[in-house]
Amino acid sequence: MTVVKKKFKFVSMELSKYIKDLLYRYECVILPGFGAFLTQYRTARIDGEHNFYPPGKTLSFNRQLQTNDGILANYLASAEGYSYELALQKIRNFTGEISLKLSEGEMVSLQNIGEFSLNKERNVQFIPSDKENFSRDSFGLTSFTSNSILRETLSEKSNLVNLNATATKSRIPIFRYAAIGLIAITLGGFSGLKIYENEVEKYNFAERQKANDLLENQIQEATFEMTNPFPAITLSVPKKMGKYHLVAGAFRVEENAHHKVSELIEMGFPAHIIGVNKYGLHQVIYSSHLERIEALQALRNLKKSSNMEAWLLVQELP
Repeated sequence: MTVVKKKFKFVSMELSKYIKDLLYRYECVILPGFGAFLTQYRTARIDGEHNFYPPGKTLSFNRQLQTNDGILANYLASAEGYSYELALQKIRNFTGEISLKLSEGEMVSLQNIGEFSLNKERNVQFIPSDKENFSRDSFGLTSFTSNSILRETLSEKSNLVNLNATATKSRIPIFRYAAIGLIAITLGGFSGLKIYENEVEKYNFAERQKANDLLENQIQEATFEMTNPFPAITLSVPKKMGKYHLVAGAFRVEENAHHKVSELIEMGFPAHIIGVNKYGLHQVIYSSHLERIEALQALRNLKKSSNMEAWLLVQELP
C-alpha cells in the first residue's frame, strides 16, 4: 500500500516584505544561498474573455544565481538597525528554514511574492503571486472586465445617422430656393420675378466663389515646395555607462589608483576611476554595466579567474 504524503503550506513572512520592497526597485533580488527573484517588464494586454490588464512586471525565480550581492542584507540591516553580519545571518536562517520545509514535502509561501515546492525530480518550483504588479509606473492601475460590444447594432445606427445627415444636406438648397420663390410670388408680377432671379443669381455666384476658393487652396497645398531646406544636424549622444560597477579596489593615494587603472587596461579591462567615496578613497573599477544580470555574470567570472575580492557597486554616476 502506497502512502501519499500530504503537502502542507508553510507561510513565511519574516523577510517577505523586504524582498517585495526591493522587487519594486531592482530587476534582480538575490536570496543568498537559495536563488534570485527576477522581474521583467510586460506591456498591457487583453485576453479572449474581455479582461484588460495594466502594464507591469512578471516575476520569475532563478535557482542558479545564489552569490550574495549585498543588496538584501544591506536593506535588512538598515530597516531593522542590525549590523551587516547579523542581517546576513538572519538571511541564512531564513533560507535554511525554507530548504528544510521543502525537503519535508511542504509548500512554502512568501506573502505577496509566490509559492515554492519540490517536483517529482526534487527540483524547486516557483509559482508567482498574481496580487502584486512590482511596477511603480502602474501604481493604482487594476485589471477590469469589459462588456461585449454589439458591433452590428452600432453599425446600423451609424448608417441611419449618415442617411439622415445626407438627406438633411440635400434638402437645404431646395428649401432655400423654395423660400426665395415664395417671397417672389408674394410680391407678385414682374418685379417679384426679378427679385427672385436676382436672389438665385447671387446664391449661385456665392457658391461658385466658394468652390473656386477651395480649388485654389488645394492647388497651392499640392504645389508647395521647400526651396531652401535647413541643413542636417548631426548630434553625438554619449553612451550611457550604467550604474552597476565591478570594483577592483579603493586607494587613499590618487597616484596608486592611476597606477592600478593602467595595470588593468594592459590586461584588457576598460578600467577607470569613478571618483572618491565618502571615506576619501579613490575607487577603481574593472567595468560598468547597464544591466544587473550582465554585471553579476561578469563579477562571477572575475572571482573565478583573477580577483576573489572584487565586488559589485550599485551607484548612479553624475
